[in-house]
Amino acid sequence: MDLTDLLWLFLIAASLQPAFRQRMMESARRRIMEEIERKRGSRGIVLIHRQESWSFLGIPLLRYIDINDSEQVIRAIHLTAPDVPLDIVLHTPGGLVLAALQIARAIRRHPAKVTVHVPHYAMSGGTLIALAADEIVMDEHAVLGPLDPQIGEYPAVSLLGVVEKKPIAEIDDRTLILADVARKAIAQVRESVLELLDGRMPREKAEAIADKLTSGIWTHDRPLGCQEAVELGLPVSCGLPKEIYRMMNLYPQPVRRTPSVEYLPWPHGDGPRRLPGAK
Repeated sequence: MDLTDLLWLFLIAASLQPAFRQRMMESARRRIMEEIERKRGSRGIVLIHRQESWSFLGIPLLRYIDINDSEQVIRAIHLTAPDVPLDIVLHTPGGLVLAALQIARAIRRHPAKVTVHVPHYAMSGGTLIALAADEIVMDEHAVLGPLDPQIGEYPAVSLLGVVEKKPIAEIDDRTLILADVARKAIAQVRESVLELLDGRMPREKAEAIADKLTSGIWTHDRPLGCQEAVELGLPVSCGLPKEIYRMMNLYPQPVRRTPSVEYLPWPHGDGPRRLPGAK
């Protein structure tokens, strides 16, 4: 075997390595999913969005809730018996209202208990999905977010503010049209929140939650922590099962050339400290 043959073998091995690594990662995810399902007697569904990179050019690609996600989640729920609980791991910046609402309604109509686990964040449409669950379990540092609609690049409530504060003769037609759409969007999202909360709490409490989440009193990226969500009146508990953190480790963010966060990846403070492989 000459140098050319070795070079070809190296190139083949290098090209197959990402696919092999991906298969190993998928197998590890399945094992943890099966472990969670056996332990909790439930169907596990993972909805995790990371920033990804195109495999060839390395261009960053942001992921969000889309129609494909709603199709897959609904299909998983259809494959689940009515008396089997659902455990959903949710990590997302949000996405299409249509897709998020489809997922939320499917969750809401599942007869058995539905638990949504939020390890880091479930903003915007992710919060809408979480509201459909019987229980929301959050890490003590995890966050939810407001549900005020965004019309293009503008918050809906801000468009309404322009119409209220300026004489109509000074407002262009496009802004008036956007304000009309904004008014309808706020009403529609509020109605959807009430639909998801209906029957789980008094009507007055549900309306108060819907108003606070959809009225635009906060910016759209305002984080609602675990304790604040409890005070708001949502069915939230703080503290995730350890298996959820292990699951998140198997959905890594694409690594940059120079990592921005580094630490020694083993527990500290739980007894004598040992290096990996030490006896």
